[in-house]
Amino acid sequence: MAENSSELDEKLISAWVTLTGTLKNTRITKGLVYNEAIVMLFVYRRWREEGAEYVSFKDLVAETGMLKSLVNRTIDALVEKGMLVRCEGVDKRTTLVKIRPEHIAPYLAVHERSLELAHSLREIIGDEDAEAFIRISRKISERIREEAAQGTAGKS
Repeated sequence: MAENSSELDEKLISAWVTLTGTLKNTRITKGLVYNEAIVMLFVYRRWREEGAEYVSFKDLVAETGMLKSLVNRTIDALVEKGMLVRCEGVDKRTTLVKIRPEHIAPYLAVHERSLELAHSLREIIGDEDAEAFIRISRKISERIREEAAQGTAGKS
């Protein structure tokens, strides 16, 4: 029997809250503040996969979906911990960050725990569902970002 849309919405919210709570309680970011781990994830990925020496503040805001002020405070904390260096771009309006590979061991420990969790999750749901989860997550994120850019987030 098909559920009405209101019941399905309730179950969707409940499933989402349960999943995020379960993941948060794994303490995979132990050693770093959650937002620090998120910023480092993007900087590290760009450095490792693309060889990017510098990542712009603007790109970090776009990729993380975090507020500019939060990204700024998070970068300050990572600079203080020695993991990043803040640099000026071609003009003073552009801020760049550069990873300090010799000081990212705390992040790499968090990253390793994250990879172990991802592997465990993939064993539970299988590769096909893992790929579907990735596709669905990206679809949701893209839509929310589009709506936020248009000023219509949450209205559809």
